[in-house]
Amino acid sequence: MARRLYNKFILFLGVAIFGAFLALPLSVQAAPTIQEFPIPTTGGFGREIVAGPDGNVWFTEVGQHKIARITPAGVVTEFSIPTALAQPQGITLGPDGNIWFTELGANQIGRITPAGVITEFPIPTPNSAPIAITAGPDGNLWFVERNANQIGRITPAGAITEFPTTTQPFDITAGPDGNLWYTNTTNALSRMTTSGVATNYTIATGPGSGITTGPDGNIWFVSSAANSVVRVTPSGAMTGFPIPTPNAQPSDIVTGPDGNLWFTEQNANKIGVIKPDGTIVDEYTLPTPTSRPDRITRGPNNTIWFTEMFADRIGVINGIIDPSPEPDPDPDNNSNTGAPTVPGAPDTGVGPASKNGNVLLLIGISLGVLGLSLIVLGRRLLSRSLSSR
Repeated sequence: MARRLYNKFILFLGVAIFGAFLALPLSVQAAPTIQEFPIPTTGGFGREIVAGPDGNVWFTEVGQHKIARITPAGVVTEFSIPTALAQPQGITLGPDGNIWFTELGANQIGRITPAGVITEFPIPTPNSAPIAITAGPDGNLWFVERNANQIGRITPAGAITEFPTTTQPFDITAGPDGNLWYTNTTNALSRMTTSGVATNYTIATGPGSGITTGPDGNIWFVSSAANSVVRVTPSGAMTGFPIPTPNAQPSDIVTGPDGNLWFTEQNANKIGVIKPDGTIVDEYTLPTPTSRPDRITRGPNNTIWFTEMFADRIGVINGIIDPSPEPDPDPDNNSNTGAPTVPGAPDTGVGPASKNGNVLLLIGISLGVLGLSLIVLGRRLLSRSLSSR
């Protein structure tokens, strides 16, 4: 009798252990991985990046005055801007299905079709220094004029209207409240209505840089001066969350497919991840040293793409788990076209979470093997016990 109870215990233990293996979350069974793809033209200095309407990702090359397209497989096609020394900076997907970008050196706004046809529109104010651009809630494109202390609006047909500000704007995004939100080179965060009325909010810890709309209905930006990620309610209330790595110099931020926010750390050479509750869950070290990751976007099929200015590379993070089918709320990076994931190339680097995930994966596999072994052993022991009766 005691032997039969022991044999049953072995069998039940095996079932319990194997069940625990099956219950492991997908995030443990597969950790995100990082790949990097070289930009064909040396000195391209990839700057801004955005998911396009064609299942590809588009970025600006400020050093070579080009707009480039990269496929999920890493194939890069470059398009030269007609105006010499254009210095393209910001880039975004427009409501017309085209890609729009700013030309810092030429003082123009550019539009490129998915086929690569470029049209340029001069900005009325000379030397306005257009840098960032975003799709607005009103069907137009909105951009910052850093030197002119203005916010510009351009229709899909190319008509430009300029609105004065009392700050020097830097980056811009469409907020969840139907307004435009932008960071400044001064200690202020600003909100502008689509009619051009601006409101400023003081940032106690220093100016912000990259800005985006979060999955929680708030605005998020990164602050290099404070080495933190900041959450802002539509009413302007701010909460800062320190980045674990000192002097990380965060540059940009975007809502990811997993319901978290992903941000670049230029000095730390990392990509960070923060939950909407403010918990920084990880920092992924990039394979190429001192690559200086700059701008970041959500790509097709649950990926995160980013530029590496000093390495002349474009990076992608694969294997991000999407917890829900809801669309990306960030209008700067709203292309989720379902294109295939990046195939072929080997993983070239992993961050701490990936390493931890791989350890947990090995533990999980070991549990699975142990559980199955105990189930087989328990069945054999029970069979022998019953046959000996």
